[in-house]
Amino acid sequence: MRHSCGNRKLSKATDQRLALLRSLVRSLFLHGKIKTSLARAKQAKRSAEKMISLAQKNDLFSRRKAEAFFGEKAIVTHMFKLLPERFEGRAGGYTRITRVGFRRGDAAPLVLLELI
Repeated sequence: MRHSCGNRKLSKATDQRLALLRSLVRSLFLHGKIKTSLARAKQAKRSAEKMISLAQKNDLFSRRKAEAFFGEKAIVTHMFKLLPERFEGRAGGYTRITRVGFRRGDAAPLVLLELI
């Protein structure tokens, strides 16, 4: 049974949710770590690990799929140059979630999502 196997909704419309995830994953690849809420980090982790797996394959189809996700060539070029060398010989588990506390306004759990 496939109950609760889909994406988290994050209280956003589909286009807004996808834009948020693209932005989180892009920031993660550019800076190496980001600080966000737990729910957003868990969903961004899924997308980031898929993108890193695409970068490790390093073929034309993978590059086009990554460009479709991000919508810009610069981040894809950066990703396909640096990430395969960094995660060579690693079969998965490219990111780590570390809890850092609670947000002041609404007490949402904050985490640090970082590349290993």
